[in-house]
Amino acid sequence: MTPSPGDGPALSGPDPDRSPASVPLPVVNATSSFTEVRRPVLARGEPPAPRTVERGVVLFDLDGTILDDLALISRVAADVMHSSFGTPPEEARLHYLATTGMPFEAQLSQLYPEAPAALRASTARTFHQRKVAEAYSRAEPFPEVPKLLKRLAAARWTLAVTTGAETEMADLILEREGLRYWFEDVLGSADGTKREHLAEYRRRYPGAPVYLVGDSRFDMEAARDTTGVVPLGRASRLRDWALTPSDLKEWGAAWADYDLAELPEVLDRLARPKASRRTGGARRPSSRRR
Repeated sequence: MTPSPGDGPALSGPDPDRSPASVPLPVVNATSSFTEVRRPVLARGEPPAPRTVERGVVLFDLDGTILDDLALISRVAADVMHSSFGTPPEEARLHYLATTGMPFEAQLSQLYPEAPAALRASTARTFHQRKVAEAYSRAEPFPEVPKLLKRLAAARWTLAVTTGAETEMADLILEREGLRYWFEDVLGSADGTKREHLAEYRRRYPGAPVYLVGDSRFDMEAARDTTGVVPLGRASRLRDWALTPSDLKEWGAAWADYDLAELPEVLDRLARPKASRRTGGARRPSSRRR
């Protein structure tokens, strides 16, 4: 897709022009208010046995879906791509946004297939280090996310995370923001690709309806191509970049919006049997005799 300018104001969030030099790194030194009641993180290599759930499973991507961090991360990506490959920063930023949703290593392979593998690997390491120091240290959840997760849990949905970010870092960020408690588990880059995550969650919750909430074409297509997973999208609007609800629907999203506040109602509607969805709003014929 060719990037198009946003037709509205940029999303609120941390100022991407703020210098990170004096910003502490709360990712690893802040304590969540939920620390004492958090669910234990499963030791890797011990996959849980399949089980049934009460309603269904809602999987969330992290960057750009839970965290309002795309502006921050794209600036880091642009700078490291410029330093390694000479791509002008604004062009590199748009290239990053156009391929977001897959691991950064895969993005580099797609964007710079002729570059030496060693250079791509060192660039990826630099990106991951700077992403922690310059983006994750300042990133915050979208404003509606804490209340949204609480509503979904109260409605008996089972929640989990699938992300291309490092697994341990995703755990720490969610813990820092007081959100880790709501999720059954977090699968990240150490646990495979997004498609492998979806297959694993389908194995864990056989027969349950599964919904993936993401913010990229890659997310939508990965869910669309996985049997039993319904893609839902968060659209984005940044400087010189827009990914609209229509874009996400074109790539398979059953629903998409710039805000996830209505997600509980959307899930309720999608979870209803198709017959009741068709007839639920229809008026009953009058029983009066004519």
